Amino acid sequence: MTEQQDPLPQLESPSMQQQSPQESSGIAQQQSPQESSGMPQQQSFTAPPQQAPYSPPSYPMPSQQVEPTTQTYNPYTYQQPQAHYAAYSPQPPMQQHVATHQASTNPPTPKKPSKVLPLIMGVLGVFIGALITAGILFIVTDGYSSGNQVAATGSDSTAVTSPTSITINPPAEDSTLAEAVAAKTLPSVVNIDVYTSASGGLYGDSGSSDGTDSLQEYGLGSGVVISTDGYILTNYHVVEGGTEYLVRFDQSTQYKATVVGQDPSSDLAVLKVDATGLTPIEIGDSSQVKVGEWVMALGSPFGLDKSVSSGIVSALFRSTTMESTTGVNFYANMIQTDAAINPGNSGGALVNSKGELIGINTLISSSSGASAGVGFAIPSNYAMNIAQQIMDGKVVEHAYLGVQLRSVDAGNASSLNSTVDTGAYIGVIMQGSPAEKAGLKVGDVITKLDDTPISSAAELVINIRGHLVGDKVTLEFERDGKTQTATVVLGSDSSNNG
Repeated sequence: MTEQQDPLPQLESPSMQQQSPQESSGIAQQQSPQESSGMPQQQSFTAPPQQAPYSPPSYPMPSQQVEPTTQTYNPYTYQQPQAHYAAYSPQPPMQQHVATHQASTNPPTPKKPSKVLPLIMGVLGVFIGALITAGILFIVTDGYSSGNQVAATGSDSTAVTSPTSITINPPAEDSTLAEAVAAKTLPSVVNIDVYTSASGGLYGDSGSSDGTDSLQEYGLGSGVVISTDGYILTNYHVVEGGTEYLVRFDQSTQYKATVVGQDPSSDLAVLKVDATGLTPIEIGDSSQVKVGEWVMALGSPFGLDKSVSSGIVSALFRSTTMESTTGVNFYANMIQTDAAINPGNSGGALVNSKGELIGINTLISSSSGASAGVGFAIPSNYAMNIAQQIMDGKVVEHAYLGVQLRSVDAGNASSLNSTVDTGAYIGVIMQGSPAEKAGLKVGDVITKLDDTPISSAAELVINIRGHLVGDKVTLEFERDGKTQTATVVLGSDSSNNG
């Protein structure tokens, strides 16, 4: 499917600059406690010295506010981040004046105790004790009744019952959970160094024995081991443009890797290392992921391999398109998380509390290029489907409708003779395509796919790509001012275009 509209804006390279947090202007003034002058009736106070008013440091304001944009880690522009001290210098705590009282050197003469007062106090104590005991018994026995209902006399009385309550049983400590998940999954997550070579290859004849003289580091990313015999799943934008790849499991274990296959439009690729007995990650079912579920992101942010961060699933079914050097990438039904994802995490794993792979970390939404708590992962079900096709040596296929589309809006609805001002206008239908077999026609405006509203051509393309070949979908569309539906069996784009 192709969309007849202006090309998407060029992908911006993420900036590695870090912004300084705004500092507080509050001051905790130190004050001395008041000292006694020796006489309890007359005391002098010395006011603490006044301090100069605090002036917060000024920071240059940016000349232009930058709107957050969705960005991917770009190996072309990766730069080492600047280091900043993380020291915290708290202000001295506020000291309060402590009122002190100096006892008199001449204590008053005690009075002769009264015989009547103790008797009165004893009687009052017995009475108060009886009242307290009765109150405790009333509370413990729920009003001296063994039942949970409060019964009222009379024909109009009703039973009052307690409202339904929800009990939350928290799991074990987060620290214990994170440690267990990290220990299980880290052996399955690798660092991928991407190189370009002028001559000689990774271990070429023109350089030294380790090949460093003939290599130029091009970028880096992360990958996930998915088989015991060396298959590794990662993002296409991690390996794009490279000629040599070095996969590092740890500081002492590394292998040269080759690209088995890639699917640029899905932003996925599979590498292979010559090794056996590896620890593949356990694959989870991304269709069972719930919003609020605990997750962990693993990878090599800024080249810091074997790094983990935890968070929750913030949202599901996030979809977008992004223009790349090979065309338009389609990201359908992504998992959104607040677990920190930074440049270098691309291709790494997003796992659940069982240590199961539920996504491949791919995108971040940030104005600075670093994590802003909004990251996205390709669902594992979709990613593993593409990876399996690549490992099987097949041509990667995607769900296919067989139409050329154009977005409908208020500005062009009348010229397209559309009775609706949002949707996907069908401009061309491929011969023999699933759309033609379902009875769709040129001029139809698709407004819904199953239960998902469609407001543009891009939304329809993304939602189609979120399905598998052979899936049945129901399309709702407008034709001649009437709303109609059609059931379509999605085909494969491996032998078709559009």
